[in-house]
Amino acid sequence: MSNFERRVFSGFTGGPLVADVHGPVGAPTVLLLHGGGQTRHAWGRTAQTLGDTGWSTVALDLPGHGDSAWAADGDYRIEVLADTMLGVWRELGMPLAVVGASLGGLISMAAVGRADAPPISALVLVDIAPRMEEAGVERIVSFMRARPDGFASLEEAAQQIAAYRGRPMDGPIEGLKKNLRLNAQGRWNWHWDPQLMSEANHNHRRDAAGYERALRGLQAPTLLLRGQRSDVISEEDARALVQTMPRARFIDLKGAGHMVAGDANDAFAASVAAFLHEVMPPARSTAGGN
Repeated sequence: MSNFERRVFSGFTGGPLVADVHGPVGAPTVLLLHGGGQTRHAWGRTAQTLGDTGWSTVALDLPGHGDSAWAADGDYRIEVLADTMLGVWRELGMPLAVVGASLGGLISMAAVGRADAPPISALVLVDIAPRMEEAGVERIVSFMRARPDGFASLEEAAQQIAAYRGRPMDGPIEGLKKNLRLNAQGRWNWHWDPQLMSEANHNHRRDAAGYERALRGLQAPTLLLRGQRSDVISEEDARALVQTMPRARFIDLKGAGHMVAGDANDAFAASVAAFLHEVMPPARSTAGGN
């Protein structure tokens, strides 16, 4: 079992970005970018598994989430987040594989389309694609906006999560303390900036064509990994996208919905590891390009 260290990156409105790093120093790096409203802890055992396998694995709190800096001006537009992420990529160096779930995947798609993007070795998109199902997206937005006043107890928060996911929460309820914080009024609030939910910050939902152009131009091997029960991207759109990309493949993961890593963590981690073993093995440091 790997130990992990905390690492701090700079670059978002002058504030820190916080990550947990698993695995050997100097190995090829895997950067894990979680979805909106989550934290670096959302990856469960995936970061530990990849670190134990031999990759330097960085689970990052996105801007406005967890222990990373929140924007004083509330600006979390996708181009701002992509610019910030390119700074992290450069600091990590190559070879680098990026695994982005939901919002983390949108940021990654926007970043690889930039002319100044460094040549990453691989990209994994987790239940996200340029074209999304509006009903599924609205279900996420409604969940994130539902309780601005927080929860009276961890039990109440667990009930809300179970209702959203359609099944009881996994693991001990104390684990929610990684994603909630107790405010001065004694209520538990999600550990992310409510300003993320402003209409101005939802501009990432309006540029499907731009994301498609970016992915068509990406030469790095790419895996699109969809939860088979997802209501956010359809299997049809996922398969159609992969056919337009030069070095892409598709997995429809059984037993998982949009929260792929949480719904089927072992199968998810195994799928990502198998892909990375092929395109960016942990034992050598040869980078690909985009």
